[in-house]
Amino acid sequence: MRQITEQISSESESALVSRFLRVREFTEHLVEPLEVEDWVIQTTADVSPAKWHLAHTTWFFERFILLRNATDYREFHPAFDHLFNSYYETIGNPFPRPFRGFLSRPTVKEIIDYRHYVEEHLVKLLTQGGKDLLAEISPIVEIGINHEQQHQELLLTDIKYNFFINPLKPVYRESKASAGVPTGTVNWVDFEGGLIEIGHNGDGFAFDNEGPRHKVWMNPYRLSSRPVTNGEFIEFIEDGGYEKVQYWLSDGWAVVNKSGWKAPLYWEKVDGDWVTFTLAGMRKLDPQEPLAHVSYYEADAYARWAHKRLPTEAEWEYAFSKQSIAGNFVESGYYHPCAASLFTNHSLQQGYGDVWEWTMSPYVPYPGNKPLEGALGEYNAKFMANQLVLRGGSCATPASHVRATYRNFFQPDKRWQFSGFRLAEGC
Repeated sequence: MRQITEQISSESESALVSRFLRVREFTEHLVEPLEVEDWVIQTTADVSPAKWHLAHTTWFFERFILLRNATDYREFHPAFDHLFNSYYETIGNPFPRPFRGFLSRPTVKEIIDYRHYVEEHLVKLLTQGGKDLLAEISPIVEIGINHEQQHQELLLTDIKYNFFINPLKPVYRESKASAGVPTGTVNWVDFEGGLIEIGHNGDGFAFDNEGPRHKVWMNPYRLSSRPVTNGEFIEFIEDGGYEKVQYWLSDGWAVVNKSGWKAPLYWEKVDGDWVTFTLAGMRKLDPQEPLAHVSYYEADAYARWAHKRLPTEAEWEYAFSKQSIAGNFVESGYYHPCAASLFTNHSLQQGYGDVWEWTMSPYVPYPGNKPLEGALGEYNAKFMANQLVLRGGSCATPASHVRATYRNFFQPDKRWQFSGFRLAEGC
């Protein structure tokens, strides 16, 4: 741990400061395998360069905490407020997202210097600013820590896509082999339904889109005991699933034909066998592993083909709310979904980790929801249109970042994330 850890002088601040530093250091751990040339590339507008992620997460702490609360703080570089603002239009003019990969400068070294500069000043503020200031800024520090954890996952998914585009198919980091057991036959778990409650109850950290807790009526339903596997999705492909319009939503059918989709992202057919690109390079597709890198459209089409449906987010949350948060997360070191479950003995397996699970629920505000005041209100609320909710985390998600109430969201055509699904049935 860097020398700034030595500045921790008080037990009351040490837990928050230590967590801040651990998360920051884990981000730098994730970029250790990269060569300097890898830090800059951006192969599509959906992904960002690695150095942008490290700078943007640093900008968040500088803009929302240091520049507002540290009277002796001088910003690291006046242009960074423009370059590394993602989408906060109420506080500035964000640099266009599709052009982030056009910037060879600032250099990687300057970005690392920027990170350490901000860290030192934030630790100083937290340890020397007094109890009243600490109480005021701690909630924003918590958001910043969780914001950086979101970008840790994005770092990995963006690196994976950028490497996949390269004909050399580079290896990001060798991963340990999964010790999973054969998945076996899927089982079904029944739920009575009724009037239930979902949403965050206010204990511990949550993003503003997770509350308030509220009542939802659900009819009886069933969930499959595990996510759909690669092998099961191959059956859909071989049955002409991508060519049969009756399985597809109209928008999905248009995307399939425009984009030429014939299989999930990263899948290729070589000498008659399916192979897939992973963060450890190309490998033979394991039919036992949970399916990943499919869009909502593909998930919905498969569900129709199987005469099932996707769960609602209320059904998913109710089913998994009593389970402990255990699974194949980024700390496991696989960086890939594992066959079967190494982490749980529950009747419902792999709800947490491995793959984000698409639900059929639109991303809209809960009844009575109020976004944060000021610029941070842009964090979630302005994206509540034309997106679908995913639940549970993935093999690239930090374990401490996930809750039963956590609502991830993407447009229905996106598939560069570790996104999969499980089936549901019932009224």
